Amino acid sequence: MLEIVKSGGWLMVPIILCSVVALAISAERAWALQKRRICPTHLLAQIWSWIKKKELNKEKIKQLQAGSPLGRILAAGLNNRQHERAVMKEVIEEAGRQEVLELERFLNTLGTIAVITPLLGLLGTVIGMIKVFTAITLQGVGNAADLSGGISEALITTAAGMAVAIPSLIFYRYYQRKVDELVILMEHESLKLVEVLMGLRERDGTEEDPF
Repeated sequence: MLEIVKSGGWLMVPIILCSVVALAISAERAWALQKRRICPTHLLAQIWSWIKKKELNKEKIKQLQAGSPLGRILAAGLNNRQHERAVMKEVIEEAGRQEVLELERFLNTLGTIAVITPLLGLLGTVIGMIKVFTAITLQGVGNAADLSGGISEALITTAAGMAVAIPSLIFYRYYQRKVDELVILMEHESLKLVEVLMGLRERDGTEEDPF
């Protein structure tokens, strides 16, 4: 394996570094984007329990904020529950945008790796072919060792670049899709919270805080 890497020339160094970074990002996002960590299923039920028991207070909201991205979004709505529906939705949407940025962390880097590694491989191909034609120009076609060295460099870097780019692109697309699904789920849960709070306010027939 080491001999193959050496045969690929100096461009194998950035390709290998890209592979390490891509692997680290993929593993980190696999851990960070677990549904149970982003959108715990019990949050709305927990909030409703606090409401019924009249236990909803600043400490409970802080506890909600510390738990998960969805908790922070719902906490933003609860902190503004005394306002109108439009204000609550605006606050929730702003909190949601902040959380989406966090969910998409490192994904641009992963996408960039998927794009640049084939180009690095192509550059290695060009460099290898330049060496081949230079050897032909200087020594003719009789020196097979020089010719095979340039050709192997061209092929190895191309293969290495594609080997890194293909899984990087697959994981990039997968995590982008997963983020989209999580965002839709958080929006759905947030809208349910708004409707519950507005329903309580209308039931009480007052604009005062129903809690």
